[in-house]
Amino acid sequence: MKARIPGQPQGGGNMMKRLQEMQENMQNVQEELAVAEYTACSGGGAVDVTVNGSHEIKQIKIKPEVVDPEDVEMLEDMLVAALNEAMRKADEAAEREMGKVTGGLNIPGLGGMGGMF
Repeated sequence: MKARIPGQPQGGGNMMKRLQEMQENMQNVQEELAVAEYTACSGGGAVDVTVNGSHEIKQIKIKPEVVDPEDVEMLEDMLVAALNEAMRKADEAAEREMGKVTGGLNIPGLGGMGGMF
C-alpha cells in the first residue's frame, strides 16, 4: 500500500494539467479558425466565394461576362458550387487543426466547425 503525502497530486494532477493545456490550445485554435478565410471558385473562375471559419460569407466575386439574364440558373449553380466548396475547405481546416491539438482523440461535440463546437 502506498502512503499518501498531503498536498501531493496522486497521478491525476499531471493529467489535469495536460487537459487544461489542451483546452487552452483548442480555444486558441477555435479563435484562429473563426477568422481564417477560405476561398473557392466555380465555373472556371467565373465565381469566387470567400467564407470564414464561422461560415460567414465574406466576399462574392462574379465576372461580368457570366451574368446572363437568359441563364440565371447557371449563375445560381456556380454560386452554390463555390459556396459549398468554400465551406468544405473551412470544415477540413477545422478538423485538421483540431486533430493536431487533440492528438487525434475523438472528443464528442468537437466535430466539424459547423456548430463552432
